[in-house]
Amino acid sequence: MKLVTFTHNRATRIGAVEGDEVVDFSANGHGLPPDMLTFLEQGDAALAAARTACASGQGRLALADVALESPILRPPKILAVGLNYRDHVEETGMPMPQVPMIFNKQSTSAMGPYSDIHLPAESEQLDYEGELGIVIGKRCRRVSKANAAEVIAGYTVVNDVSVRDWQMASATFTMGKSWDTHCPIGPYIVTGDEVPDPHALDLHTWVNGELRQSSNTKYLIFNCFDIVEHLSTAFTLEPGDVIPTGTPSGVAMGLDPVVWLKAGDVVRITIDRVGTIENPVVNEPR
Repeated sequence: MKLVTFTHNRATRIGAVEGDEVVDFSANGHGLPPDMLTFLEQGDAALAAARTACASGQGRLALADVALESPILRPPKILAVGLNYRDHVEETGMPMPQVPMIFNKQSTSAMGPYSDIHLPAESEQLDYEGELGIVIGKRCRRVSKANAAEVIAGYTVVNDVSVRDWQMASATFTMGKSWDTHCPIGPYIVTGDEVPDPHALDLHTWVNGELRQSSNTKYLIFNCFDIVEHLSTAFTLEPGDVIPTGTPSGVAMGLDPVVWLKAGDVVRITIDRVGTIENPVVNEPR
């Protein structure tokens, strides 16, 4: 399934995209909750009810008539992985990581798949990072790599937008990674049954139609299951946690000359089987 959060007639709720339609879970009488976090917390029973709702053929809306939001409006945690493609490590000039480099993006940075990215007045060094995102589906701790797929609800597309001078000014990345609107997510959570191998997905990023990033998730240094094992060793992962898994080479910081994002630019990121997000850059409103 392609699970979505959407707004229609000023009401925001959840459903599933099928072709050019959205199955509105609230219209099917299957007792499904209106928000994605509660849906994920209800686990396998909710997924089964959602599949029944999709099969019923009822409660369908035209996809063109709804606005897709971030699949999870306010993720409990956004736990990102830095320097997780060898070519990106090389373009930054940083040492190869021996363990996953983890940093957090504040949950308020999450936004929709087609919403505006804000260029802050405090910096011109705005950058993009196309990434595969893991969405956790079960509360878990100390998950082995062999069992990691069992706690993953699905996958999504993430742009790990970065304010580079703020990022590099500190020993930790949080301030440069957490500005409001700097984590576009979506357009769906694609359930694991539709992504049989998350480590064989082409990833492409365009800025104003110019291809900037072209890679495949097979080149991840630490793959999705490594990351879940590593994180859950230390702390509990919860339904709705989003884990951007890292970006390949081709970010603005690595270009010669550097070309930072500016107002009027459009960033488009596509990952096979997972979807496409496209976000315009605008000056941050006062």
